[in-house]
Amino acid sequence: MSDLVSNRKAFHDYEVLETFEAGVVLLGSEIKSLRNHGGSLQDAYIDIRKGAPWMINASIAPYSHGGAAFNHPERRERKLLMHKREIETLRRATQEKGLTLIPLAIYLNKKGIAKVKVAIAKGKKAYDKRASMKEREDTRAMERARRES
Repeated sequence: MSDLVSNRKAFHDYEVLETFEAGVVLLGSEIKSLRNHGGSLQDAYIDIRKGAPWMINASIAPYSHGGAAFNHPERRERKLLMHKREIETLRRATQEKGLTLIPLAIYLNKKGIAKVKVAIAKGKKAYDKRASMKEREDTRAMERARRES
């Protein structure tokens, strides 16, 4: 699996509780643009509407060779494809206070089909972010000390 687009800031801003894999409905120019690494999940989130998950505010750049007539809108809403049980789990999670649904990455599976890694996440407070940064720095320092001795 190769990540076409990843949301690296999500792990800084959120505590990921559970992840799911979902298919995504894309246009031809969108998948071509993604293969050229022309996308961003920076402000994207997922909403459950009429029993189906939708990825909102994800940016996929217009395809460079698409032309005006055949290109797609950059920030259109994209439908996600999941099993009913998984959708129900996501719907219940969004009703809990403090939990949200975010896309972590768009990648190609072994068959070359685009998939989205969806996470149930809880927002971190500023002190949580500082604690996780300190923990990461301490781990690096211990690794460095172990290598030097």
